[in-house]
Amino acid sequence: SISKEAHENLAIAMNRIGGKSNSGEGGEDEARFLPLPNGDSRRSAIKQVASARFGVTAHYLVNADELQIKIAQGAKPGEGGQLPGHKVDEQIARVRHSVPGVTLISPPPHHDIYSIEDLAQLVFDLKSVNPTARVSVKLVSEKGVGTIAAGVAKAHADAIHIAGHDGGTGASPLSSIQHAGGPWELGLAETHQVLALNGLRDRVRLQVDGQLKTGRDVAFAALLGADEFGFATAPLVASGCVMMRKCHLNTCPVGIATQDPVLRERFQGTPEHVINYLFFVAEELRELMARMGYRTIDSMVGHADRIVPRVLNHPKAPTLDFSNVLMRAQGAGGAHTQNPGSLVDTPTDEALLDGARLSLKYGEPTTMQIALTNADRAFGARLAGDVARKYGGAGLPDGTIVVEATGTAGQSFGAFATRGMLLVLEGDANDYVGKGLSGGVLAIRPPARASYRAADNVIVGNTCLYGATAGKAFLAGRAGERFAVRNSGAIAVIEGVGDHACEYMTGGTVVVLGATGRNFAAGMSGGLAYVLDDDQTMAARTNKTTVALDELDAADKETLRAHIEEHVAHTRSAQGRSVLCTWARRRFVKVVPHEWRRVLEMRKVG
Repeated sequence: SISKEAHENLAIAMNRIGGKSNSGEGGEDEARFLPLPNGDSRRSAIKQVASARFGVTAHYLVNADELQIKIAQGAKPGEGGQLPGHKVDEQIARVRHSVPGVTLISPPPHHDIYSIEDLAQLVFDLKSVNPTARVSVKLVSEKGVGTIAAGVAKAHADAIHIAGHDGGTGASPLSSIQHAGGPWELGLAETHQVLALNGLRDRVRLQVDGQLKTGRDVAFAALLGADEFGFATAPLVASGCVMMRKCHLNTCPVGIATQDPVLRERFQGTPEHVINYLFFVAEELRELMARMGYRTIDSMVGHADRIVPRVLNHPKAPTLDFSNVLMRAQGAGGAHTQNPGSLVDTPTDEALLDGARLSLKYGEPTTMQIALTNADRAFGARLAGDVARKYGGAGLPDGTIVVEATGTAGQSFGAFATRGMLLVLEGDANDYVGKGLSGGVLAIRPPARASYRAADNVIVGNTCLYGATAGKAFLAGRAGERFAVRNSGAIAVIEGVGDHACEYMTGGTVVVLGATGRNFAAGMSGGLAYVLDDDQTMAARTNKTTVALDELDAADKETLRAHIEEHVAHTRSAQGRSVLCTWARRRFVKVVPHEWRRVLEMRKVG
């Protein structure tokens, strides 16, 4: 987490010269979406969507030219990030929808990506909320990455990013970065060759990073197959970084990797420093291109046969075989020529946008009825993006756009729904309901004619409310696994959950009016959960590494009852009514993270 000043300096530099800066996984302050008085823009053109989904709201997503799904980081593949509580100040907590002082943990995997089909769904979700943005996928240079990249291309991503193991990550422990990942050269060459040999190369652009520093590095990357090139450590050095490798300690002496206001005042970098450095890189590259006879980067891409291995005076040098790395794949000359991911609105999307046109244009209330099938994926995401683009993060007044839907919704129902949207579904829904919920209200209930007991049946699938930042969800039935994983602000009432519910939560409130699976609240560092525990078995199903189970006080009972009453009002829940009617005999436990309790107690003392 580099400082605000350092990050904005890089963004201004890249925007001036037509490049793109990357927000990273920590979200971005909405104030940066607006240009400065002198015309400079502090907005990161690339917005990252990482496993923690910190700050990933509809407003964040529509303010991007490219949305990058970060599967892993080259310097520490297979691990999620962790920001210690002492570095989480007021601004970071606000942007990440958390509480100052609470440690923020990124899960190692994306919990909505366990297959290429899942990745294709996330690509679809992002293109639904922001149809004008490219979607790229960041992979790690490793053996077999070409096969994975082929699947990414078929998932309709616009770009594939290959990250090398030499990339900088000053906040990682040595155990995470030693002997992990591979050189970007090997991963890039494999990816380019596999895509070219399978007729997929013209679908995507290839990006690469991992300690690129010179024009010579860029030339090698282009010849091995890259279209676009990422720089990170070198621009930071140009901005004043002295490589102290103390990023995780919050004591950076030059004000770059610190949130200490005193140290941040020492930052002396300017956009001109970064621009001058990149101009020198470009000048060296042009000299090399002239020597090789190339006029454009595109004409260089994939011509690995122009690379000649250097002869070293070393006894083992003759045993090195570079033939596979330097093989020029057939048909490798051309780069991205197709547009695989242009989003075409479905009839359901068109009906939703048409019905809400007065709300979008004038803020007028709208109510509409729509029938859904499981082919209607990411229902509401396109509308959420349009609301966020017009009305910002604040959205519209509650209940401005009311959608009464029936049937079985497909994946990602209500994804990124913003304030002002109320989506009511009479039926059921597949996985990822309320993904990235950004202030909207979702209510799902069984059909009125249903004869089964809702509380005993699944009404939504897995990984619902993943990365939700605000809003409410009332679900009259059970959910699958990983309910409310990485929830950071939404309020949810559900009548039963599977394994790993409330995993990595950092905020919000979850009420469970039924049974839970195992490993409840694993990695939970913020927010609260109220769970019905009549049989007193919750202690055995909770991962108490980071949380404790408390009794409810009077304020808790009042808050809990209000949530259940709202749940009944939205869903006509029989289970909710039963709990309210037998309130005195029901036993609830409160799941409280240790980090959350520590921060609240410190605030009381302060």
